[in-house]
Amino acid sequence: MTLIARTRTRGVETLALDAPERRNALSAALVGDLADALAAAGRDPGVRAVVLTHTGTTFSAGADLRDPPDPDALVGLLRQLVELPQPVVARVTGHVRAGGLGLLAACDITAASEDATFAFTEVRIGVAPAVISLPLLPRTDPRALARLYLTGERFDAAEATRIGLLTASGPDVDAVLAPILDGLRRSSPEALAETKRLLTARVLETFDRDAAGLTALSARLFASDHAREGMTAFLERRDPTWVV
Repeated sequence: MTLIARTRTRGVETLALDAPERRNALSAALVGDLADALAAAGRDPGVRAVVLTHTGTTFSAGADLRDPPDPDALVGLLRQLVELPQPVVARVTGHVRAGGLGLLAACDITAASEDATFAFTEVRIGVAPAVISLPLLPRTDPRALARLYLTGERFDAAEATRIGLLTASGPDVDAVLAPILDGLRRSSPEALAETKRLLTARVLETFDRDAAGLTALSARLFASDHAREGMTAFLERRDPTWVV
């Protein structure tokens, strides 16, 4: 059973993360299913663009602490989003946490409803936003990221737009996306692919330079005593021992 729901309308392939009972957490299974769906879309000449969205009230809660994806697999998924020949458009109508923000940053265009919320919660469970920094650091305001990475505080769609995480937001995300998708449908597929290649060149340079080191850092932190305490505290709905 796949964890990705697929639909197509006028050349736009919609891939919805479909594990709402787990808040669409990035499990090994979900990462694998999304990678497979993206690969199929990338090979299909009938797909003009891909919309990445979700079922339920959460786009993604980040890594599934009970079944976390291998860091190399997550790097591969993020790179796949960046390298897909078709533009990838994120559509968010709920909450996004931790690793879910990496998915947004890897997309070419991102839109959310005004009530969406965001947070880099890694530091609160004893790890760091390591692998997801590959697309995030080249595409968002580094001074804003410093505060948001270090505090784990929640921020809204307006702030996400200001720092470059979102392209746009509004009361009705589909109204926001309508002219964007219309523009993609009117564009030459070859021109879209070449234009995307221009836009993603620096992001891919970051992957080439930093992926191995950040993958190693992620693995080391997730195996640490602080991470074990942080994840246990999260699952037990209590503060970790370091909170003062």
